[in-house]
Amino acid sequence: MKIFNKNISLIMTLAPIVLFVYNRPIHARLTLEALAKNELSDQSILYIYADGIKKNASSEQIQKIQEVRSLIREKQWCKEVIIIEREENLGVDNSEIRGVTEIINKFNKVIVLEDDLITSVGFLKFMNDSLEMYEDEPSAMGITGYNFPIQVKNENTFFIKGAFGWGWATWKRAWEFFIADAKELYDKIILDKARLKDFSFNNTIDYLGMLKKCYENEDKPWDIRWYASVYLLNGYNLFPYKSLVQNIGWDNTGTHCGDVDYYKTKMTESINLKKIPVEEIILNRKRLELFFYRIKNPSIFRKVKRSFLNFLKH
Repeated sequence: MKIFNKNISLIMTLAPIVLFVYNRPIHARLTLEALAKNELSDQSILYIYADGIKKNASSEQIQKIQEVRSLIREKQWCKEVIIIEREENLGVDNSEIRGVTEIINKFNKVIVLEDDLITSVGFLKFMNDSLEMYEDEPSAMGITGYNFPIQVKNENTFFIKGAFGWGWATWKRAWEFFIADAKELYDKIILDKARLKDFSFNNTIDYLGMLKKCYENEDKPWDIRWYASVYLLNGYNLFPYKSLVQNIGWDNTGTHCGDVDYYKTKMTESINLKKIPVEEIILNRKRLELFFYRIKNPSIFRKVKRSFLNFLKH
């Protein structure tokens, strides 16, 4: 579907949306209902990937999987809905990697959602406009509709080095650089001594440890590998100044989400998108470092906050 977008004055082909579901009918319903209310949903193609049943799934889990598979057929959530039900259980990470690759190879760009993400009405518009606006900027490698609960003043959008999930989008030209081998990524990061601290936001979040666990354990999160792949190329991710996405998976129902609410944020309905240079502003990175540090060390957060405020004065 091609539409005329007044903000960027060109004919724009909408990106397909990919949604990954498994066994969370309540979360999936909230995700789909919010998506259906989005501007442009009635002009978009939605691909829903339903992962296969695990061999050791309980009868209760199987029932929930069946509920999800009924739910995704319940309504015409977007203009066109294409359902892919896997017979084999790939797991959330392999399912997402394979699904994104399949769709992006066909359409050259994609918008990605998981079954615990509530989107605001302006999410699809922001993602499509951003995909179009930065399509020919090779160092722009990803877009995220979510923003951490940090204060970004006088900016509608900003770039941070790396790539991030929770309602994200990218182009085929960027996804081609995704490295699935976590050991390869880890070795490359370790060799780059000058950027070790920076990779983990000045050691405020253990991204390096996550990457190591990714190749040592069976649990292999796709997102840390995507982040590392883009970071190593000095690629950047676009964020909205206020979040267009809320993650509702922090209730121990998700594969990689616990029960904390540090990431809960207020959503906005729309973003006034203007093109900015594809570069990172150090102040925004410092804000993220402070946020991650607060999670890691909540008891001494106030002391660090004072230091950060002193940094702002200089």
